[in-house]
Amino acid sequence: MRFPQQVTSLFLPAPPPAPAPTPGPLRPGLQGQTAFLVFIALASSAHAGEQVLDGKLHHLRVDGPGEWTEFPETAEGPRLEVRFEARRNEAEWTLRLRQQDVKQAWTVLLNGKERGRLVADENDMVVYLPLPAGALRDGENTLVIEPAHREPDDIRAGEIVVLDRPRAEVLSEAQVRLRVLSGDSSGAPEPIPCRITVVGAGGALVSLGAESGGLQAVRAGVIYSGNGAASFGLPAGTYTIHAGRGFEYGVESVAVTLRPGETFEKELTLRREVPTEGYVSCDTHIHTLTHSGHGDATLDERMLTLAGEGIELAIATEHNRQDDYGPAAERLGLRRFFTPVVGNEVTTSVGHFNIFPVPTGSSVPEHASKEWPAIFASIRERTGAPVVILNHPLDVHAGFRPFGPEHHDARTGENLDGWKLLANGIEVVNSGAQQTDVLAPYRGWFKLLDQGVMLTPVGSSDSHDVARFIVGQGRTYIRSRDDSPGRIDIGSAVKAFLEGRVLVSCGLLAEIEVNDAHGPGDLAPPGDEVKVAVTVLGPRWAVAEKVELYANGIGVREAAIPATEGRRAGVKWRGTWSLPRFAHDAHIVAIATGPGIREQYWPIAKPYQPASPSVDRRVVCSTGTVWIDGDGDGVRTAALHQAQRILEQSGTDLARMAKALGSHDEAVATQVAGLLRKKGVSVEDPSMAGMAREAGPHVERGFRAFSAARSEKPR
Repeated sequence: MRFPQQVTSLFLPAPPPAPAPTPGPLRPGLQGQTAFLVFIALASSAHAGEQVLDGKLHHLRVDGPGEWTEFPETAEGPRLEVRFEARRNEAEWTLRLRQQDVKQAWTVLLNGKERGRLVADENDMVVYLPLPAGALRDGENTLVIEPAHREPDDIRAGEIVVLDRPRAEVLSEAQVRLRVLSGDSSGAPEPIPCRITVVGAGGALVSLGAESGGLQAVRAGVIYSGNGAASFGLPAGTYTIHAGRGFEYGVESVAVTLRPGETFEKELTLRREVPTEGYVSCDTHIHTLTHSGHGDATLDERMLTLAGEGIELAIATEHNRQDDYGPAAERLGLRRFFTPVVGNEVTTSVGHFNIFPVPTGSSVPEHASKEWPAIFASIRERTGAPVVILNHPLDVHAGFRPFGPEHHDARTGENLDGWKLLANGIEVVNSGAQQTDVLAPYRGWFKLLDQGVMLTPVGSSDSHDVARFIVGQGRTYIRSRDDSPGRIDIGSAVKAFLEGRVLVSCGLLAEIEVNDAHGPGDLAPPGDEVKVAVTVLGPRWAVAEKVELYANGIGVREAAIPATEGRRAGVKWRGTWSLPRFAHDAHIVAIATGPGIREQYWPIAKPYQPASPSVDRRVVCSTGTVWIDGDGDGVRTAALHQAQRILEQSGTDLARMAKALGSHDEAVATQVAGLLRKKGVSVEDPSMAGMAREAGPHVERGFRAFSAARSEKPR
């Protein structure tokens, strides 16, 4: 289908002799201005000819509502068309253009023939497309950028230039040779796997004169190196080169101006900035193009990205497959940097579930069923995998959202299909599918804990790509020995995971200790008060702004982190809160947040399925749960079970109910409201409203939260 034309008619002179440029028709937004460009020859290279077709970026959008509020309300049009005068190219030439915020497929056509596509990557980048001999013709030519889709996609594209030499020659005008070393050892610095990022003077990623292969995984402006060495070409120009190794390390940068024919050599040293001794860095959600069939990371490229981002326990979770990354890691000499684990993303029409470790040779679980009981039974019978994680519960796949209002009561956490969630983990952070409200998955998790569904919180990347979504950006730190990354004790790590001895990280890390003795996974005995110590950590290049403490999902303490501290490397904030004695059991969790990283060396992606056109990317981290044994019986008693006990003991005696609720919290009150509704009793009934007032403001809040809506709208 041909889309309505948005014409930018730009007539340019052919190379010498140069006639005067001819203005073309005016495009919307340029009325009253003359639109024309001229031929520019680079003085820095005797043979380096440029023909500028369009010197601006243009806002394009498929017909329909805007995708993001950061774009103008009205786009210039659904396609860009540039008409220009040129001469026939007798050999390969190159088309250079800049793109921003490209999520869907966009085609680049020259004189009616496709010459390439924009890169499906929201990052700002400059790309180079080859123009084979004869692609340009004498006289008028037409370049078109148009969508190959009908999905909403605000993009910017432009700054289009034709270069009169082959792409390989353009991208190798200058050479760069880097060595990236670890500065952590007491001896001489050693080469270390890493990510190298190259941005131009305007801040865009720049295509590199290198190809993936061996120990390099290459994308526009990005190289993952398995041995700390990288060699690549660049067009002459000014650049900033960054080297990093994921969340735990600093970023080292160097600015350089390259002239044609120049070779730049540099050593960069990386130092650990976030102490994580005794914790294994794990990504439980990893894909490859090789096995999952989408994204762009081949199996070998995935091994390089895992080593380059400092992941120590790597779970292979291809869709309905059970693959072992071990042989590929061995073949590339990267096995000592991480321990691979066979897993599976059991991908069904009623949700996705990551499972691991999966025994070699076991059958793939049945994934065609449309009900959870059958799916969980198949996982158990065919694999016996001890870990089962509910993935991205707020995302829609195959028309199904696990936390959607038709399946899940967001007020209480009850499953409305009557299905029992036989999982033991839940993704609260998925950096490849971050939510518009980053705390929304946490609220869903808290409600499931209130229901007595004991789930370990999980951070993961869900990465299918080399550079678009960064593997290990969302990650889970499991309390286990990490002194030998290539020989992680999988059994010990799995045991710690199932016990909830984890921390969740996406750009920050938070630790918690209750009464000087208890951390995530523990049941702390009751006391006259509860002392909660929280520490927020992160690298210098991530900023922490706020830390909050939740008890049974209710915010009970918070602190703003001063800007000078939030930008430090290592410990960004440390504090202790005292809470009054708990008369009932409760789960305690700390969460810290900060602004999303925008720099190209580790950018936080925009929400995958946004609930709002407004964008507020965030870094976020949390502790696992520390349970407070308020009633001293030695077991974890969830809010629902406390509510059931209150109703059983009080019966129809409202005064007794009020007294019991008075010593509990808002979360228990909400569960009571849910149980009353099932009995046909409305919490808006005057007698119930009076009971709530007598019990206390926290009960009124809990009842109001239940009454406000049938279910929370998805965020």
